[in-house]
Amino acid sequence: MQPAPPVPPAPDDAVTPVPAGPVAGRKRTGSSRGGPGASRSERRDRWEWRARIRADPKKHRVYRVVVACVGVFLILLGAATGWLPGPGGIPLVLAGLAVLASEFAWAHRLLKRARLAVRRFTHWAGRQPLWLRLTGSGAALAGALGGAWLFLVVMGPPDVLPAAAVAFLDRIPGVEP
Repeated sequence: MQPAPPVPPAPDDAVTPVPAGPVAGRKRTGSSRGGPGASRSERRDRWEWRARIRADPKKHRVYRVVVACVGVFLILLGAATGWLPGPGGIPLVLAGLAVLASEFAWAHRLLKRARLAVRRFTHWAGRQPLWLRLTGSGAALAGALGGAWLFLVVMGPPDVLPAAAVAFLDRIPGVEP
């Protein structure tokens, strides 16, 4: 295998664009092809279909509205199902935020902050003694089971459950069909 030929240096008279606005004066850390320091307009899209949408201003505007609607719908769905037992609230809110972050810079910053908070909490929890981690896990399990019991007491067993499951749930104190 032959090595690639060297890339000739750029001519001295080559004009490098100067960023305008709030990023002016900041040191750029990314390449012009989409590194971490590149602006949104310089970043290449990972998917060609999205680049084609962004090329047409009307399509891009419609696309941003659709992304906003889907993201807000997931966040509202997460807020509505957050009190139900099982995964629902937080994962749906994070999914909605991820959808919004694909198109909006403010949501991207918020998602980065959420990831950092989760990483910090995970690191903090990993440094705690085993007895404290087990106690916290037990408290979380007791809270989830208590929430499920309260749901069943207030709402009753769901109608979609098979008869055997309803018969089992009927044996739980306070749960009535």
